[in-house]
Amino acid sequence: MADNNQNNNQQGGLQVELPQEVAQGQYANFAVITHSSSDFVLDFARIVPGVPKARINSRVILAPEHAKRLLMALQENIMRYESQFGKIQIPNQQPRTIAPFGNGKPEA
Repeated sequence: MADNNQNNNQQGGLQVELPQEVAQGQYANFAVITHSSSDFVLDFARIVPGVPKARINSRVILAPEHAKRLLMALQENIMRYESQFGKIQIPNQQPRTIAPFGNGKPEA
């Protein structure tokens, strides 16, 4: 680790500083994503069993172009992860549909 509690990594010629107080990270098992015409807002929280309230511990605000870049980077990294460690299983996940109304059951 560099002086002044900084960690400088080379990524394509760009130096990225990672302060020690940020390096430990925040655990999140819940996210809320909202957007406007100019921004995407990602709020991350931790849900603890038996506690009825989740507190947002991190918020990231992105321009739409950066949100799409993040999506593509996550897709690429998930594919790499699954090719190395196997498919990520999500319990109780319902199959997704492209229909405009989700459940596929006819209604009168």
